[in-house]
Amino acid sequence: MNYFDLFNLEPAFDIDTALLAERYRELQRAVHPDKFANDTEQQKLLSVQRTSQVNDGYQTLKNPLRRAEHMLSLRGIELSHETTTLKDGAFLMQQMEWREALEDIQHSNAPQDLIDELYDSFGEFESTLSTKLTSLLASSEDADALLAADQIRKLKFMAKLQDELARIEDSLLD
Repeated sequence: MNYFDLFNLEPAFDIDTALLAERYRELQRAVHPDKFANDTEQQKLLSVQRTSQVNDGYQTLKNPLRRAEHMLSLRGIELSHETTTLKDGAFLMQQMEWREALEDIQHSNAPQDLIDELYDSFGEFESTLSTKLTSLLASSEDADALLAADQIRKLKFMAKLQDELARIEDSLLD
């Protein structure tokens, strides 16, 4: 299913999330099962299915990574359950540096300074990746779609690093 069509939005990585939320509420009102309480069982079941589609679509489109994956899936590139590894040597080296920095936090005299530096570093890198991803997803070239898939893989890794950093920060506060 094309969730952009469902929400009557142009397929784009950068979307108006306020408009998305407004259209979500409109669709929810239109297909909510309570509206079909006195209808046939088939109508009730159809309403539940449509509500599920609307909810899935909203969750997909409001999350930038899931939105990007959906855009690629519409072009025939599935990333959701893949195990492809990146072959970008510079990114792999950067990953190792970040992992070492995460380990160093535990032994630092000023862990919050390291945490803040890592958040800044992650944010800058993610911003660069997102800018490039926006451009690649706007292209209709097959090669650009494959490059966009690599950007998404990198952003997924960055999300995991962010989660790991947040866990380390939380553990230091306990």
